[in-house]
Amino acid sequence: MEQEKREFVTLDWVLFAGMLVISAGIGIFYACYGGRQKTTGEFLMGNRNMQLIPVAISILVSFMSAILILGTPAEMYNEGTQYYLYLIGMILAVSLAALLFVPLLYPLKLTSSFEYIEKRFDSKVAKLTGTVIMIIQQIIYMGIASYAPSTALEAVTGFPEWATIVTVGLVSTFYTFLGGMKAVVWTDVFQSLVMISGLLAIVIQGAIKVGGLGEVWRINDDWGRIHFWDFNADPTQRHAFWSLVVGGMVSWVATYGVNQASVQRYSALPTLAKAKTAVLLNILGVIILLTVTCLAGIVIFAYYAQKGCDPISSGEINNPNQLVPYFVMEVLGYPGLPGLFIACLFSGALSTVSSCLNALAAVTWEDIISPHVGDMSENRKAWVTKILVVVFGAAGIGMSFMAKNLGGTVLQASLSFTGAAVGPLLGVFVLGAIFPWANWIGATVGSVLGLILPMWISIGAYSVVGNPTKLAFPTSTCPTENTSMVFNATTAVITTTPTTTAPTTEISGIDVMYTISYLWFPAIGAATVVIAGLLVSFMTGHTRLVDVDPKYLIPIFDRLIPCLPEKISKMLRCGIDFERPEDIKVNEKYAEKSFSGSESCDPNENKTTNDKEGKQPSIELKHYKTNFS
Repeated sequence: MEQEKREFVTLDWVLFAGMLVISAGIGIFYACYGGRQKTTGEFLMGNRNMQLIPVAISILVSFMSAILILGTPAEMYNEGTQYYLYLIGMILAVSLAALLFVPLLYPLKLTSSFEYIEKRFDSKVAKLTGTVIMIIQQIIYMGIASYAPSTALEAVTGFPEWATIVTVGLVSTFYTFLGGMKAVVWTDVFQSLVMISGLLAIVIQGAIKVGGLGEVWRINDDWGRIHFWDFNADPTQRHAFWSLVVGGMVSWVATYGVNQASVQRYSALPTLAKAKTAVLLNILGVIILLTVTCLAGIVIFAYYAQKGCDPISSGEINNPNQLVPYFVMEVLGYPGLPGLFIACLFSGALSTVSSCLNALAAVTWEDIISPHVGDMSENRKAWVTKILVVVFGAAGIGMSFMAKNLGGTVLQASLSFTGAAVGPLLGVFVLGAIFPWANWIGATVGSVLGLILPMWISIGAYSVVGNPTKLAFPTSTCPTENTSMVFNATTAVITTTPTTTAPTTEISGIDVMYTISYLWFPAIGAATVVIAGLLVSFMTGHTRLVDVDPKYLIPIFDRLIPCLPEKISKMLRCGIDFERPEDIKVNEKYAEKSFSGSESCDPNENKTTNDKEGKQPSIELKHYKTNFS
């Protein structure tokens, strides 16, 4: 099948370059505007006075990037519509994050989310363990997000992969270095508009070519790709209802609730109500973005089904990551539209990388460097954080070149490795916020084990060849020498006939563990932290309830089931008084005296509260005694 070869024209390059220039210009603007990023408060947190809608959009596109634009359509194209159930898990996750974690973390006025770990467990070791895990996870994520558009641009323009990786790394580092949080947020807003425009162009023009969305649906149904409900509980099945909804929910609760990039953004808003709203608005955002990208996948399949040849089967492209840009160059072959799409792709990568850089600079400064620098001017502190942005920018570029060896789709690679790291981060926050008995030793040991186990499985999964897909691909007009290829989700090869599949691969021994669905990695990591953390805590001397400040705990049953009778609610609080005013601070030794029957003492004055003048015990002490009676 002869295919017309379309190339970038001048207008395409102008649009693409314009997006890069505008993104860099936003950084320059905020380097010269307002406080000019001369303090860490402005550079890292936008002076905690950011605007609601831009922050909500920034949270959204920080995690919905080039990986989404390339990976989700490729997933729908190759495996059918079942992946759309992932949206249910994402919506549940956003709701839980806003309900549980935003009210916990926002009032603490954090710069680094891991400051919570230190305050809750009274341990720098526990905090630094979480910080190191987060740094690993963010560098991996940056690498994959930067690599994602490189293969696409090379496929459609011949622009070298290495040049794309370096461009994404340099531009994102440049405007983050200059403009800090404000530049990152506002470039996210601009880039989100570019992303939506590019995705809608694909869906609309593609559907028109096929004959409408009704025809798109019919073709996909005829080829057996419209399927959603599969309640198989086998954890080794790549996709099923439980892995997509429950596994996906765990991953995205971590992302929206405790991920540094998310916490840093909603903590930059002026009120708790706005922080909750910013997170909840992401429900609308994820519905729009995931729906449009999933539609793009089935539109692309319908188009090539009508043509009679899958482009991977014909050898036109090498892997599923190139599917969307190849389709764009064929169908959106009007001057400017391919340039708009590549700008869309780069916008996604830039938004993710810049958000990671800003988050990495914040946690490294706040958790590792700041406690040891002593007296330093605000201007010098700001320069240190800017240098950190440059260092992590270079690390992200290096990781991108390593990501070239991951194989498969960028979507699975991203969710596999970052999911393995994000699980233990959620686990340590859940351990601290829901289980008051957990101590710092349990948090530390649990975090390490929670990282090792899913990371071991995710790395091992790349050494096991899974069973091929059973879905058919169009090949009737493809060259005959290419029609025997078989698609596999791990090796990214395409099957081309409805009747021929490769034999089932026999997997035994420890290799069975490596076949666990990548969607379960975050849940495995989080569960490992909680279970191991509690066991170690009780083995080493658990924390007493009176030693835990209620503001570091989540009254989970009160928030999730607020209509329970008071007696049951009180029992489920495990003796914690969540309604105790925050300003009540009573030294434990005085409380013990009053409870043991000895005379009551005011901890602020070394005398009895029932003195000769007949004064009554202070309101604060009476309240404290009542809670323990």
